Amino acid sequence: MNAEQTDRLNDIYNLILNPATRDWERQQLVVLKSAVENGANFKAELARLEASLRPLAVRNNLTPDLTDFYQRITGNTVATFDLTRHYAVDGPNEERAIFAGGCFWCMVEPFDTRPGIIAVISGYTGGHTKNPTYEQVVGQYTGHVEAVEIIFDQRIVKYVDLVSLFWQITDPTDDQGQMDDRGNHYRPVIFVRNAQQRQIATASKAALAASGKYKKPIVTAIEPAQKFWPAENFHQEFYKKNRQRYKRLEHTRQQYLALQHLRSKIRVRLQKFKQKF
Repeated sequence: MNAEQTDRLNDIYNLILNPATRDWERQQLVVLKSAVENGANFKAELARLEASLRPLAVRNNLTPDLTDFYQRITGNTVATFDLTRHYAVDGPNEERAIFAGGCFWCMVEPFDTRPGIIAVISGYTGGHTKNPTYEQVVGQYTGHVEAVEIIFDQRIVKYVDLVSLFWQITDPTDDQGQMDDRGNHYRPVIFVRNAQQRQIATASKAALAASGKYKKPIVTAIEPAQKFWPAENFHQEFYKKNRQRYKRLEHTRQQYLALQHLRSKIRVRLQKFKQKF
């Protein structure tokens, strides 16, 4: 048995034990495992497995970890996202911010591409379930929301700057989701880690409400930070690994926000005009 075959079998064993693997997916994996243990040709069985998974794979309907596995067996390189920074102790000039604003696929790039950002990690937080899976969170069984944890250098970028950016890329008047992302797990939240962050976020929210930009109330929640659970590898840096799919999602989101921001500008200008007369 060569090293690649050993690695793939280890992947299969881990996926069988993975609670996030769907029953049908697990059945296909068990068939391969049993066949190989009974002397069947591994390559032939792997080809059979790939064929059985293909209909769901082409529709992006496999669970995240199985999607990574499918990409590996079909020759696509799947880099494992380095979570070292999430677990490491922050340096003297480092701080963390946690924001939820709809699907975390679209929340990473706006922060990740800013100067002073050390890492942006997709994950789940705010709920009651330990080690939540994507399937559980989107099923709204956990109380968690999809969120991003941002580790940044305070010498280059300030927390208040990140809060300001957060308002720009979310709809603060919608507490039932964001744009096309509906459900409690997509509600917008600023998770504050200390009193200073709470003061900054609260003041920023109040200033936004007083600005007159929005006709509806500002309903984004400000809540104490809870344990942040990193999401599966498939979701990390989605905008880099799945560029075309991300562009389609982001285009729809940006169209909605652009229209909302235009209405906000018109509303503010009308208010100023009325004040003059």
